[in-house]
Amino acid sequence: MVPLSILDLAPVPEGSDVGQALANSRDLAQHAEKLGYARYWMAEHHNMPGIASAATAVALAHVAAGTTRIRIGAGGVMLPNHAPYLIAEQFGTLAAVHPGRVDLGLGRAPGSDQNAAYAMRRSLSQEDDFPRDVMELMEYFRPAQPGQPLRAVPGEGLDVPIWILGSSTYGAQLAAALGLPYAFASHFAPDHLDDALAIYRERFRPSPQLAAPRVMLGVNIVAADSDAEARVLFSSLQQAFINLRSGRPGKLPAPIAGFDAKIEPRFRMMLDHSLSCAVVGGPDTVRAGVDAFVARTGADELMVTAQIWDHAARRRSFEILAGLGS
Repeated sequence: MVPLSILDLAPVPEGSDVGQALANSRDLAQHAEKLGYARYWMAEHHNMPGIASAATAVALAHVAAGTTRIRIGAGGVMLPNHAPYLIAEQFGTLAAVHPGRVDLGLGRAPGSDQNAAYAMRRSLSQEDDFPRDVMELMEYFRPAQPGQPLRAVPGEGLDVPIWILGSSTYGAQLAAALGLPYAFASHFAPDHLDDALAIYRERFRPSPQLAAPRVMLGVNIVAADSDAEARVLFSSLQQAFINLRSGRPGKLPAPIAGFDAKIEPRFRMMLDHSLSCAVVGGPDTVRAGVDAFVARTGADELMVTAQIWDHAARRRSFEILAGLGS
């Protein structure tokens, strides 16, 4: 099996709060480290009652302090929300405290609605400066030159690998042009997966960071001891997607047995499409699904996410998955 990593949205389950969600994240990272997962990434989302990782660098510091070996990183920082200089300082600080363990995935989407975007940027009329901002950020991590007027401290001279995140062909083109590793959000936006992979691999230019293309794909995997149990656990994510698309974002709902059979046709099509890359089931079903997905896409690594309401069941899901590769 290809290397496995974890994307954690720090889900806030119904009946719980953000403090417990972040404690769960730290516990899951410790569990993942023991299980041999390669990376533990957290994602920036705003104005979402069910996601506790908005202050991504702070949340990662909390997780990193409880672990010793697993790589930690952003999957990702939504760069249009921030000055590149500040991100260099934040992730430079993480890299100074946890050398050799920090990744920085960069996204172009806002990770929020318009209200949150305006609250962060104070304007919604910004031009698309993402490529320029990425290159500016990369410069801050290079060793300082004599007389350099602006320096990122911490940040300069530190090893913080940059990844480009995307859910369209735009990010694939940029990652290829800059010679950076590419992570595609197939766990919720599979539309352009095949086209993006083809563009990235065909147009890739080697860089000091990366000699050959490297692709990591997001995938929802819910594993349990049986297919039936996994389908019940998966209903939390199905409910959350329906709530979000209905304009009712909230905490992660508790699972409902038999929910799949109750989904209205207007939502069924949306779920079947958005979650088409999900793998749900017992060990044998998950193994077959993962093997098929990797064979079809040629992924070099999988970034696995699992929005499971019960923390013990979420731990168990990642434990089952890790065991399939041994």
